Amino acid sequence: MSSTGPLAGVRVIELGGIGPGPHAAMVLADLGADVVRVRRPSGGLRVAAENIDLFHRGKRVVDLDMKSQRQALLDLVAKADVLLDCFRPGTCERL
Repeated sequence: MSSTGPLAGVRVIELGGIGPGPHAAMVLADLGADVVRVRRPSGGLRVAAENIDLFHRGKRVVDLDMKSQRQALLDLVAKADVLLDCFRPGTCERL
């Protein structure tokens, strides 16, 4: 994804989606960062509000089961400059 702005060329991985994390990632995307949002795969339709949520503008989305696809997650994080952990404290450590 090609973008301009002071953060162009910076890759951000956003894990989870609660609290101020999605807003922070949106601001980073607005400033030109390449933001990749990792979300849990869904077996059915997503909630309509999630599909049009303002906080997800300018982000790419990857559906990834962080437990069963752990290596894919680690590969994604290895290429990132910033990791936003939007989970409750201790959740990422358990993954």
